[in-house]
Amino acid sequence: MGSAVRSRKRKRPGVLHRSRLQDVESDGQASGEAIMRKASMARSHRKQAANQKGMEQRPHRSSQAKPPAPNGLAGQQEEEVLQASVSSYHLFRDSVEVTAFRGNLLNWYDREKRDLPWRRQAEHEVDPDRRAYAVWVSEIMLQQTQVTTVINYYTRWMQKWPTLQDLASASLEEVNQLWAGLGYYSRGRRLQEGAQKVVRELGGHMPCTAETLQKFLPGVGRYTAGAIASIAFGQATAVVDGNVVRVLCRVRAIGADPSSSLVSQQLWSLAQQLVDPARPGDFNQAAMELGATVCTPQRPLCSDCPVQSLCRAYQRVTREQLLASQSPPGSPDIEECAPNTGQCRLCLPHTEPWNHNLGVANFPRKPSRRPPREEHCATCVLEQLRATGGALILLVQRPPSGLLAGLWEFPTVTVEPLEQHPSEALLQELQNWAGPLPTTCLQHLGEVVHTFSHIKLTYQVYGLALEKWTPVTTPPGARWLTREEFHTAAISTAMKKVFRMYEAHQTGTCRGSKSSQASTLSSRKKPSRGQQVLDNYFQPLNSAAQ
Repeated sequence: MGSAVRSRKRKRPGVLHRSRLQDVESDGQASGEAIMRKASMARSHRKQAANQKGMEQRPHRSSQAKPPAPNGLAGQQEEEVLQASVSSYHLFRDSVEVTAFRGNLLNWYDREKRDLPWRRQAEHEVDPDRRAYAVWVSEIMLQQTQVTTVINYYTRWMQKWPTLQDLASASLEEVNQLWAGLGYYSRGRRLQEGAQKVVRELGGHMPCTAETLQKFLPGVGRYTAGAIASIAFGQATAVVDGNVVRVLCRVRAIGADPSSSLVSQQLWSLAQQLVDPARPGDFNQAAMELGATVCTPQRPLCSDCPVQSLCRAYQRVTREQLLASQSPPGSPDIEECAPNTGQCRLCLPHTEPWNHNLGVANFPRKPSRRPPREEHCATCVLEQLRATGGALILLVQRPPSGLLAGLWEFPTVTVEPLEQHPSEALLQELQNWAGPLPTTCLQHLGEVVHTFSHIKLTYQVYGLALEKWTPVTTPPGARWLTREEFHTAAISTAMKKVFRMYEAHQTGTCRGSKSSQASTLSSRKKPSRGQQVLDNYFQPLNSAAQ
């Protein structure tokens, strides 16, 4: 977003302007050495310690550590171990580095930031509640979705519902209809639920701190709350999304799994240490912009990076290149992390050595992802052909919770992967919604595969077009739409794929009339070779007679 919120720069209570990382940096190496000394003493005097239990020392405690509170012994011991296992190499050493990082990044952002509709809106909107609403909508849409895809959706959304009150008064059907095709459909529903809650319980005034935003708004987590609070209200609070994770991991050479609890905690601490208290919204957007346009997952543009001089990953690449040119083949890698700290839990794991082909993209290493589970369905496009008014297509509504909640789809049943006759269960499902059918001929058109975030769904697609037939009844949860209405309805991308397959095979669709049932495109026999010769021989005579 833009820098629109400079007019609201008053400090808010409870804002953290500094992290504890500098304390970790100054004490980390000393604590590690103390730990090693104590471990050595414990091994040398084990027999003496057995006779003098009161003199026993534990190897994971520092002699300089303060006595823990009675109810916090385990937590303090764990904190000491974590601090001792993190080298200052992965931290920002002093305020000079932090100031340089902020200045370089913000100067670059002021020159290079993309012109995006939500940034323009936040920059020019003077009402803080409308500004926060605009930021909220954009951040929810941008979750797991590319900027180029979001632009048109965001523009149409803000034109239709420019305020919280407008969205709160909309129907869920309208929300789903506009959201259709954007994916992760629960996001739109939660946006509307949040708007209704703000209007109903807060009189239309948005919460203005990250803490209250996260507690009050459904579907708003730590990142989204920080983005709204910093961009719309000027709170100096950090944000960490995938782009920021990549930037921080490379700048501080963090190669461990970024999804682990320890690494995630360190990344949030680093981000909080870096955020500029004078321009928190611009800084957070600049960090995300850097990750999206320069510090990209593959082929990063290091020569264009404004913080290249502070980047440990870039320094590592330079060292590796020098080492390769000066050292004999087979020489071992040089460990960069500060010595005498034990096995650093932020470094690249030893099981994944440095890959010269990746360069700075060695950071961060991608964690292993569980493949999506596979599911199988059978679905049918049932079309009612009419002499006037155009054909109608049957759609049914999905349950109000779960995958694709509340969206419309063709009648669908779950089937086993190797089920031989899924059309039988599908025919029963069709009759449940449309009543008795004049034919039981469902034409199999092929299969459509659509992958959601955690499910790979394979649809066996069938088609049935009926002439001179009218359904006996249409129960609640079902409706018949024209083709034009279908294309503007709240339909998932998967169902749009199914309908495109149906349209492509429409000339071979089994119809309700007896003649078409007896002869479909798929059942017509190809003429024999001898018949083709005879047809070709008599064709000129037939043409002349005509």
